[in-house]
Amino acid sequence: MDPDPGVADSGDLEEDFSEFFVRVGEATKAAGVAWTILVDEVQYLKSDDLAALIVALHKISQKNLPILFFGAGLPQVAALSGDAKSYVERLFHYPALGALNERDAKTAIRQPVTDECVSISEDALNEIIEKTRGYPYFLQEWGHQCWNIGQNDRIELADAKSAQDGATTRLDDRFFKVRFDRLTPKEREYVIAMAKLGPGPYRSSDVADALRETPESLGPRRAQIISKGMIYSPSHGDIAFTVPMFDEYLIRNFVT
Repeated sequence: MDPDPGVADSGDLEEDFSEFFVRVGEATKAAGVAWTILVDEVQYLKSDDLAALIVALHKISQKNLPILFFGAGLPQVAALSGDAKSYVERLFHYPALGALNERDAKTAIRQPVTDECVSISEDALNEIIEKTRGYPYFLQEWGHQCWNIGQNDRIELADAKSAQDGATTRLDDRFFKVRFDRLTPKEREYVIAMAKLGPGPYRSSDVADALRETPESLGPRRAQIISKGMIYSPSHGDIAFTVPMFDEYLIRNFVT
């Protein structure tokens, strides 16, 4: 179909995106349906793009149009949204999606196992939960290894213990290394200094002391690492890794 001239074609992203959302919202409302937008890795949106998205969602919210937005991202998403548009706290909810609690983590392992007519011992489950800390992706990896190791119709503690080497190797090669490779040599130096301090969160000043620099001089480097999704600031002056066990990976592979 031919485009409607003069609609969402001004060249101003915020204006055009908002107009586009309104037109879609009016169409879905007329049809008695809704439009849902799902965006993953929101932290990688450019500032102008995120601002345009926020403005568009604000406009359809004011007009009460049937458009829903679900975005997922790292902990800095709330701060990035606030930097893009000041009124964003009235527009979004930010439920935290972290590690699973013990009950849900065990269900995540036990349910697919029992669905295949196999059982898993409570000791094996406890071992998996302890090693993964309930982090969903790590649960998948440990479950994958336990399934391949198990020889009978029941996964035992010995299987869960044996899974560690394979799971750790795959995480190092496929999960942690991909993230580490995004960093420049100086950024790598920074995160290794963090890991050497032990479990986080870490004071930015302590990392600066370890590198024999000032927190101010390290500010741009820290901001760049945050933008790459490696670390975030849980509170003023503090920093932490965005995924668990990243410090252990660094110590295991880069600290002698």
